Amino acid sequence: MGVSETTRIGLVTGAGSPGRTDERFGIHATDLGVCWESGDGRVLVAFGDTYGEGWGGSGPGPAQADWRRNVLACSTDRDLATGLRLDGVVARADGSAAQVLPSGRGREITTIPNSGIAVAGTQYLHYMSVRQWIRPGVWRTNHAGIAVSHDGGNTWSAPRGARWPNRWGGHRFQLGAFALADDHLYLLGTTNGRYGDAYLARADPTALPATRAFRYWTGSGWSTRWHAAAPVAAGPVGEMSLGFHRTLGRWLLMHLDETRRGIVLRSAARLTGPWTSGEVVVSGDEYPAVYGGYLHPWSLDGPDLYYLVSQWGPYNVYLTRSRLVLE
Repeated sequence: MGVSETTRIGLVTGAGSPGRTDERFGIHATDLGVCWESGDGRVLVAFGDTYGEGWGGSGPGPAQADWRRNVLACSTDRDLATGLRLDGVVARADGSAAQVLPSGRGREITTIPNSGIAVAGTQYLHYMSVRQWIRPGVWRTNHAGIAVSHDGGNTWSAPRGARWPNRWGGHRFQLGAFALADDHLYLLGTTNGRYGDAYLARADPTALPATRAFRYWTGSGWSTRWHAAAPVAAGPVGEMSLGFHRTLGRWLLMHLDETRRGIVLRSAARLTGPWTSGEVVVSGDEYPAVYGGYLHPWSLDGPDLYYLVSQWGPYNVYLTRSRLVLE
């Protein structure tokens, strides 16, 4: 598998986006865009720190710009060649996007979504509670966790029993990407920041969202101890997403690679690896301060692979397409 060309399709959020998110939802600036199928004909899209007028990666700070630490939108748009239109959001009374996961108590700066998945009509969202931004690409989390919605994403709970504490800063599942396979929910994870290796865990979906249900791949079997997990993909691995490409019959992993200064696409026959070293599909030399890289689930069968990437300045999300060479 290779990539013959990559094209930026256009904005998903902000002024000039197909969904006019600034006018309709008060989303003038945001990042990430974690995509997953909701199971009811929609794709849900979770964004990170989101702002109204007055901030877009520079200028006045969040206090003056309607800061929401996370928001959730939905889309039924299948014509991705012309862009991705967001149909609606979980909204406040005035119709603007609401914050969906609580955040900001104690030593918590923000709560950021990492990956979402629907299992038997229930939505699960892997998130991280950020304690401290240290420097670009390096931060410290309080914990990661799984939030749950039983009503299609309109309301969420974040049970304490669905957390991975990060007391000493080295927990291996603080960022993560969900996938369903062979009757298990899999979670590819890494440490807080963008420089760790990737590790693998899985759970029986009927036991969700309790983190005690997860078992961790050691390289030869599954352990109940997260610190027994062995790397399945060498870092540096930043924000990531997983998807199974039905034509290729292979798993795709997309993530930020700080060393290679861009978004990388890798593949493997099995989630346990071995993973290819991959290739840079979006270069930070062409698009400075690019990050993210979230696969759109409705493009995992043909040569045109669509995904969402963020750029710090301007602080917004773009739909991007890479044309795969299907071998």
